Amino acid sequence: MTRRIVSPSQNLSLGTLHAGQVKAFLALRGHRFKALRCGRRFGKTDFAKTWIKEGLVQGFECAWFAPQHKTWAEVYSETASALAGLIEHTSKTAGVMRLKTGGRLDFWSLENSIAGRGRRYHRIVIDEAAFGKSGDNKTDGSAMEIWEKSVKPTLYDYGGEALVCSNSAGKNPDNFFYNICTDAQYGFSEFHARTMDNPLLPKRLQDESIDEWLTRKEMFQADLIKSNDPLVYAQEYLAEFVDWSGVAFFSREKLLNQGQPVPYPAFCDGVFAVIDTASKTGTEHDATAVTYFAIGHHTGNAPLTILDWDIAQIEGATLETWLPSVFTRLEELARVSRARNGAVGAFIEDKNSGTVLIQQALRRNMPVHAIDTKLTAMGKDERALSVSGYVYKEQVKYSEHAFNKISIYKRNSRNHLVDQVESFRIGDKDSDREDDLLDTFCYGISIALGNSEGF
Repeated sequence: MTRRIVSPSQNLSLGTLHAGQVKAFLALRGHRFKALRCGRRFGKTDFAKTWIKEGLVQGFECAWFAPQHKTWAEVYSETASALAGLIEHTSKTAGVMRLKTGGRLDFWSLENSIAGRGRRYHRIVIDEAAFGKSGDNKTDGSAMEIWEKSVKPTLYDYGGEALVCSNSAGKNPDNFFYNICTDAQYGFSEFHARTMDNPLLPKRLQDESIDEWLTRKEMFQADLIKSNDPLVYAQEYLAEFVDWSGVAFFSREKLLNQGQPVPYPAFCDGVFAVIDTASKTGTEHDATAVTYFAIGHHTGNAPLTILDWDIAQIEGATLETWLPSVFTRLEELARVSRARNGAVGAFIEDKNSGTVLIQQALRRNMPVHAIDTKLTAMGKDERALSVSGYVYKEQVKYSEHAFNKISIYKRNSRNHLVDQVESFRIGDKDSDREDDLLDTFCYGISIALGNSEGF
């Protein structure tokens, strides 16, 4: 289905819906409050953009809500490009577009607890709704509070419609998206689609016959089941509401080789470090964590080995003197692991004290790299889910040194890396849990094994 607007001067396409999206459109049409729950890569955001653009060319006042500014920034650019011939005024800084048709599109972040107040809309989209703040309508800043107190009232003037889209994010009674999909009192009509309901993926290759493409598609879909933890597959690709309570997310068994850590690699492509210096502990000094990795795609073993780690409470003023010790250790590990490309540098989260650390290191010509903002902007649960497949496929292993190491941190003597990795739970409300080494673990896997965007 292709939605088009035709005028004497132009033929404007609003987008083409694939067969799965057409089913969603037909099922949700006529319902005022719509919930689209779908697996990864189904095309929910493209579906929502088409629906919003249809309203804009009819002169509707519309709004797009997302958990963070970075979540809607790409939608803004794509929509502005698609409607370039109709745009009268646009400002990405203000998050607003005005069209010659009289249509208006505002962009809001759900980090803003009064998002939408004072406005009136014909149509609104809430994208990635499962990843807003959890809590009921009495919880300050929760997605449910923002919906009921700020967003829903904007639809009163015109009897407007809402389209709420997301993948699922666990069976959580405090989660906004879970509630509107499972509790009829909120008045939403739901359409549920799996990743496989997008008939266009994986994309057909050039010169590939239909039979060859269909065979490859079956192999891809079988590999999704084989290469993912069953609960991850159910949540991410089947879009089911999975109960994660009490489930250890990263299995020790998958990070060992027949129950044992592995020796340092005899050779590898390179070694690198990941540093986390964000202030999370609320204690006198910030927690600073570093994990060292070896990457080797042609060794016959798991491509990523965790070589070493460290965690300490370091005053901000002494971080600059601590950083050279990281590069000293990297050089030692590059020699021991016979890294062909040597030490390729340290990756640092570019916020809080990490930003200062990056600037100081660059002034000293140290090989540091800021971690991609697409990774740092993700929530902890989302980041862990993005790397879970690599762990499940046993592409990451603890070295003997990293697994057997014991250190004292906050008067506790233990293997803090293994403890943080194994104690992680999806949807854990215990915000006081130490997670600095867990962050370096997830970032390291994304950087080494992910695609160009770290996934």
